[in-house]
Amino acid sequence: MLPLWLYFLAITSAELLTVYLDPLVGVVCHGMILVALLIQSAFVADSERRNLILGLSLVPLIRILSMAMPLVQLTQIYWYPIIYAPLLVATLAMMRVVKLKPSDIGLVCHDLLTQIIIGISSGLVYGIMEYIILRPNPLVTDFTLQQLGFPAVVLLITTGLVEEIMFRGVLQRLAEPVMGFWQGAIYISLIFAILHVGFFSAVDIIFVLIVALSFAYTVKQTRSLIGVILAHGIANILLYLVMPFMLR
Repeated sequence: MLPLWLYFLAITSAELLTVYLDPLVGVVCHGMILVALLIQSAFVADSERRNLILGLSLVPLIRILSMAMPLVQLTQIYWYPIIYAPLLVATLAMMRVVKLKPSDIGLVCHDLLTQIIIGISSGLVYGIMEYIILRPNPLVTDFTLQQLGFPAVVLLITTGLVEEIMFRGVLQRLAEPVMGFWQGAIYISLIFAILHVGFFSAVDIIFVLIVALSFAYTVKQTRSLIGVILAHGIANILLYLVMPFMLR
């Protein structure tokens, strides 16, 4: 297990360098991690371990794409589709390479009412709690349906759908046979949480870790991503579009 945890430490170091030292240095480090993962995956004999190492290459790709895209001149809400579209393509390509079907990662609609209830209830709670922690500025200027509609759909599809397919879908599914459910869930959740270091809040990193673990457990129990996709999307809609106008 040591090399896998070394990759976690490397990703953590790259994130800290990106945020606190120099974004260029951080991106270079993430690029080195990406290359190392791809090279190592070619030399690992065990197929399950190889697939996990290969799947982890999606993580540095997140930061490389977010830092490399020419986003400065664009309104922030447009950053999400520009960054997440190639991430979705990369995740779907990874599923094909490691031979994962949509049903393998929980993209199924069984017990849909339960999934909707899970998504709405937990999304409301998590969104309000994270707003209390971070208090971000809203992504829109006015609290109107006309301004809220498009950003809400964008957040639901990008941070909700794409991130959950990547982390609770592909990466969690690949980690479980190698590390066991709980160690795998902790490992992937820690990586997910450390990617939030740019919010400059240790409390938020702990909160995101707890949320990620709860999402992992929910997917394990329900065998579906639908609930956590809704919860993640609704939480970010509240965080960036609703609560800044409700709790000023």
